[in-house]
Amino acid sequence: MNGKDLPIAIVCHGFMAAQDTVRHYTKLLARLGYAAYCFDFCGGSLIGGKSDGKTTQMSIRTEIEDLTAVMEYVLSLPYTREEGMLVMGSSQGGLVAALTAARMPQRVKKLVLFEPAFCIPDDARSGKLMFTKFDPNQLPEVLWVGFTRLGREFVQDLITMDVYREIADYPGDVLIVHGTEDILVPLEYSSEAIDRYETAAIQQGFRRKAILRIIPGGRHGFSRQHDQQAMQYLTQFARVEPTWLADET
Repeated sequence: MNGKDLPIAIVCHGFMAAQDTVRHYTKLLARLGYAAYCFDFCGGSLIGGKSDGKTTQMSIRTEIEDLTAVMEYVLSLPYTREEGMLVMGSSQGGLVAALTAARMPQRVKKLVLFEPAFCIPDDARSGKLMFTKFDPNQLPEVLWVGFTRLGREFVQDLITMDVYREIADYPGDVLIVHGTEDILVPLEYSSEAIDRYETAAIQQGFRRKAILRIIPGGRHGFSRQHDQQAMQYLTQFARVEPTWLADET
């Protein structure tokens, strides 16, 4: 790579985190030949975020809008190219990345999801977010989730969301990495996502791979050891000319 005509990689952080938590993935993708970027969602960081916005104004919808705006900005740069874009997200950022990729299939060629929070809509419908409980039929204007103040719109957007229906039509390659000991987002949600991606590929004739890599003992927010393993899977998948390890399960 000579610094011109580079494929793009964009990495999304998780709920109330910040870009610093995913910067090492961005650096890895840059070493693999991408023009790689991470950013802070508007109102999406509790500490350390550099973007404007209030947490009470943040929702999955606004984060999709933020990611879309970042994609358009990076595409406008003189050293990037439209073909071969990779979008990656961790936890809630994984949910946002998957939804955005499905809405912009002409842009996103590869999708990487680390412990994607596909459980959030189900949690909202059942009246809980993380360790906070509420009545989904009588939502307050402001909802405290841990130390974070969320607005009513955050939950309202989720209650009517059919996440698997929305993501399944994405036609590109997908890598999901998930740990077996994740108590915030059970592994079953990622297994179901892979099943939906594979079913849609058969039904619609997509030529794509949807791969789930399971990390034994991995929790939500990988330890350093488990993160190194996840980054190996990312490296195999994200190479500009990827090498598939077909004998892995």
